[in-house]
Amino acid sequence: MSKQISAGEPISSPPTASVEGFDCLAELALDLRWSWNHATDNVWRQLDPALWDLTQNPWVVLQTVSKDKLRSALANAAFRKTIDDLRQAKHQEAETPAWFQKNHPQSPLTCVAYFSMEYMLSEALPIYSGGLGNVAGDQLKAASDLGVPVVGVGLLYQQGYFRQVIDKDGAQQALYPYNDPGQLPITPLRQPNGEWLRLEISLPGYSVWLRAWQVQVGRVKLYLLDSNDAANFPAHRGITSELYGGGPELRLKQEMLLGIGGWRLLVALGIKPDVCHLNEGHAAFAVLERARDFMKESGQPFDAALASTRVGNLFTTHTAVAAGFDLFTPALIEQYLGRYAKEKLGITLHDLLALGRQNPNDASEDFNMAYLAIRGSGSVNGVSRLHGKVSRHLFQPLFPHWPAEEVPVGHVTNGVHMPTWDSAAADELWTKACGKNRWLGMAKNLDQDIRRVSDADLWQFRMASSRLLIDYARDRLARHFAAAGESPETVEWAKHLFDPNVLTLGFARRFATYKRPNLLLHDPARLLRLLSNRERPVQLLIAGKAHPADTAGQALIQKWVRFIRQTDVRPHAVFLSDYDMQLTERLVQGVDIWLNTPRRPWEACGTSGMKVQVNGGLNFSELDGWWAEAYAPDLGWVLGDGKEHGDDPAWDAAEAGMLYDLLEHEVIPEFYARDGQGIPKAWVARMRESMARLTPGFSADRTVREYTEQHYLPAATAVHSRVANKGASGRQLIDWRHNLDQKWAGIRFGEMKVENKGGQHIYNVQVYLNDLDPKTVRVELYADSVNGGSPERQEMKNVRPLVGATGGFDYSAAVPGARSPGNYTPRVIPYWDGVVIPLESSRILWQR
Repeated sequence: MSKQISAGEPISSPPTASVEGFDCLAELALDLRWSWNHATDNVWRQLDPALWDLTQNPWVVLQTVSKDKLRSALANAAFRKTIDDLRQAKHQEAETPAWFQKNHPQSPLTCVAYFSMEYMLSEALPIYSGGLGNVAGDQLKAASDLGVPVVGVGLLYQQGYFRQVIDKDGAQQALYPYNDPGQLPITPLRQPNGEWLRLEISLPGYSVWLRAWQVQVGRVKLYLLDSNDAANFPAHRGITSELYGGGPELRLKQEMLLGIGGWRLLVALGIKPDVCHLNEGHAAFAVLERARDFMKESGQPFDAALASTRVGNLFTTHTAVAAGFDLFTPALIEQYLGRYAKEKLGITLHDLLALGRQNPNDASEDFNMAYLAIRGSGSVNGVSRLHGKVSRHLFQPLFPHWPAEEVPVGHVTNGVHMPTWDSAAADELWTKACGKNRWLGMAKNLDQDIRRVSDADLWQFRMASSRLLIDYARDRLARHFAAAGESPETVEWAKHLFDPNVLTLGFARRFATYKRPNLLLHDPARLLRLLSNRERPVQLLIAGKAHPADTAGQALIQKWVRFIRQTDVRPHAVFLSDYDMQLTERLVQGVDIWLNTPRRPWEACGTSGMKVQVNGGLNFSELDGWWAEAYAPDLGWVLGDGKEHGDDPAWDAAEAGMLYDLLEHEVIPEFYARDGQGIPKAWVARMRESMARLTPGFSADRTVREYTEQHYLPAATAVHSRVANKGASGRQLIDWRHNLDQKWAGIRFGEMKVENKGGQHIYNVQVYLNDLDPKTVRVELYADSVNGGSPERQEMKNVRPLVGATGGFDYSAAVPGARSPGNYTPRVIPYWDGVVIPLESSRILWQR
């Protein structure tokens, strides 16, 4: 950090901090690398095995262990050598060139700032809700593995997301335990004089002070802001109290702190990112603050500053329905950002609101954070192939008259950080077959290597994984029963529940109606018959939370719990409450089948099924999200017909029937069809192919490499060019766009001729450009895509000016004659070197 701001001592030092050698242990405990590299696990287990197993939090172990215990451990030469070796390995890894350094040694990319509302890194740092945080945490970890220069920016929540308790009526109750910063693996950021780094953010009539924290994630640093500063009024201290809590006003304040405060934190740290990656629209205010920062540096007005910096911004949308976007009323935007727009950005409230509206002149239209993110970015992507297509339709209103296929939204399919989600047994199996460095971006032939594992070894591995999951489920359920005051007999019964030799289905996710968590419960009697079949029994593990404001989702949970509590169901199904990261790990590592039943196409990607693959589990899912591009008949099972049916109860009933039929006639029989050694040959063959073909392709290291090569590197090059010479090219771009706006309405087509010659269609069309320089537009032929291919675009050549016509030109192009001449239509679109069309200018004129 160029400003010499550094991570200070933890917020509270335990009495053991005075013990010689404590600092070495603290260095290891405060680097979340331990959450996926388990080399240090035995260290914490030696200090307090019970607490380590319960919390998986090394910093809590260090906070809690006695001085005597710590002195005794550190006096042991073998233990001390282990610590020294672990520290040396950590430092050596940090200094060793990784994938990025080896493959892009002369890269213009020096820093990516990754903004996200939540991060799922470890249960020791509970600042996540679900899928969005999962993606953010896994991508930070993969960036560390690959050496990609990323810093994360987020918020530190005093209570995080809620914890779940199921009451005696089967209803969800929400609890909000306090996140004590002293027990979290974080450190405050301090000035060179030791003062805590604090930022002041102006809100209407008052200022909010933000404290800054650092989380070490291997090679990557994550910076967090929180408002729980003593200088703030009590109400303002609670701005960062809950993740996704409160109403629109609190959400707006949180998003201002994340976007505006987050960018100011980077400035205070002396960090100048080339690329700003917005993980969802929550952080879109960062594009405004980045432009403001460049205004101060260059002297350019806001429009030119935004044009200069936006090509360095990337917006990743995770939303599959318009209702999922954050919307704020014009009055709320005026209250909280009107002064910021006028005094900091030098623009009117109308101009600010226009950035978040489809129709800038509709005074009643709400401000859409996704629209702001699009208008402030140089690239936009969805998180699966299908989601990219869905998003193009969602955002088409921002690009009127453009075909949906050309709406500027691509896709980078999510992946999961395999070292985080694989079990110890899976890690051992993969390491033996493919090597320890298989997820570091440079391994090849993983599919061939894992295919060499024998049927016996694969099945033995799966059975061991199943036993571990059943042991964990029994222990967790018994503890929950004991805590709830159940009888000793019930607690003891839980300790013997389930059989590791029985087919285990897992279903765990957020309970929301579009995810259809009760599709499997559509016919309770038929489900019970499947579960309780004496010859081929099935056992079911269910987990999940519904947002405290989602009464429909909570009702789905209650329906499941009441079903499971029936006497004849209890031996075959369990609802494990308080779904969190630790429970997720255990489930994905041990289930045989992972069920996923969303209503297509509302699952943007989904990552839980990806975690199962590395552990040898199989997927049975709706053809939605990632599974729509991953599925093949020999890899798992599919639900539905690959079409959209909307919220149709009749279709839900039909799919529930398909679900039961496939389970009864395909899935369950294949699991129980054994050879002479007791191995289900067909099942193991499916496991092997799923592991070989899907695990490498849906890993976070692949995702981060794609982001780096398809987005980060091009964005860094583009933004360096735009901001050069104090943003001169950004100013020129604005002048070009203003000229287009003034003259576009006067552009028109004249006569067009088409002739067939030598198997080609030859098009000649007259275009009158209304005094626009022909170099500022592009005339081309366009034809819609055929059979799922890409649309055809053929640039037309400016052959000659039209005699006697001011601004009139004759354009010509030839295309293959395979398609009818009527399939092709001339059009005029803007053109400027380096400008992304239609993202930065959506003008378009069709000949017909």
